[in-house]
Amino acid sequence: MSDADAAEDADTAEANGITARYYETDEERVLTFESGTGSAAVAQNREGYAMLKVRPTADGDELERYYGFDMALDHAAELLGVSPTDLPVPESAADMGM
Repeated sequence: MSDADAAEDADTAEANGITARYYETDEERVLTFESGTGSAAVAQNREGYAMLKVRPTADGDELERYYGFDMALDHAAELLGVSPTDLPVPESAADMGM
């Protein structure tokens, strides 16, 4: 499955003007956030045990790595200019992090 196909089959959640999409590629688990103010992405290796990478977009350059999902969400929220509690997280992405 290509990355584009995986993104098309994403599990989504929406809240507070933010759309979250979770999908898996051949290499990563990816959670993206999009709003009127920008975008952010959190990615982890497919096996789910590595540090989380925060990027401005799903295929953007890595900005920072975190062990904890909460810290990665904090950074993603900062990129969007919102509170971390405003970010919707699809159920299938809830177990990201170490």
